Amino acid sequence: LAPLLARTPGRLVGAGVGAAGVVDPATGRILVASDSFRDWAGFAVTEAVETALGVPAFLDNDVNAFLMGEVSAGAVRSESDVLGMTLGTGVGGALWTGGTLFPGPHGAAGEIGHIPGFGDLPCTCGGRGHLETLASGRSIGARYADRTGRRLTAREVYEAATYGDEDARAVYEAAGRGIARAVVITAGVVDLTTVVVGGGVSGAWPLLEPVVLAALAAEPPVSGHPVRLVRAALAS
Repeated sequence: LAPLLARTPGRLVGAGVGAAGVVDPATGRILVASDSFRDWAGFAVTEAVETALGVPAFLDNDVNAFLMGEVSAGAVRSESDVLGMTLGTGVGGALWTGGTLFPGPHGAAGEIGHIPGFGDLPCTCGGRGHLETLASGRSIGARYADRTGRRLTAREVYEAATYGDEDARAVYEAAGRGIARAVVITAGVVDLTTVVVGGGVSGAWPLLEPVVLAALAAEPPVSGHPVRLVRAALAS
């Protein structure tokens, strides 16, 4: 960070950190680490950042931070009730309701990536049939390899789909249907029907969006209220 700070005008007064996994903003520690950072459980993030930078630091879950950004200055600016979803290395979720973030009593509200009921494939977290097994970047690559024997990245699978590769399209269609089902589940539990989607996999939005919308039209939320589905406006 030192070279960046040296080139930045003004004075650094604080730092915000978005970390994967279940975190405790009050203590600045990671409680349950993401499977991508298994050894980080218990790590005192804010203490380390404050020591390195000499300014106050603040910690939150990375998807919570994503959603707060989109509500404050992004695609769902000033909305009072939103489901945020990130499709990246994993699948994350966060809830914004009544004009404020709802982390839940244990800091895990909105974690739709690890809700079961999406098949029986093993998940990296140790569970089975989670949305993440269909819609994360690494899972899209893995599902394509299951069908073809060829290992590609999620971006490469998307590019193959745009050139007419039916196996690639099938993988993204399964991901889109899974995303739609997660949205309906969330809408049925907490009545949120505005959804903002970010993360690297959202780069395949031209392919994902029509699949998700078609699935939502076939099985809408029980409220009957239409889902507003938007792609994140900020860098994600």
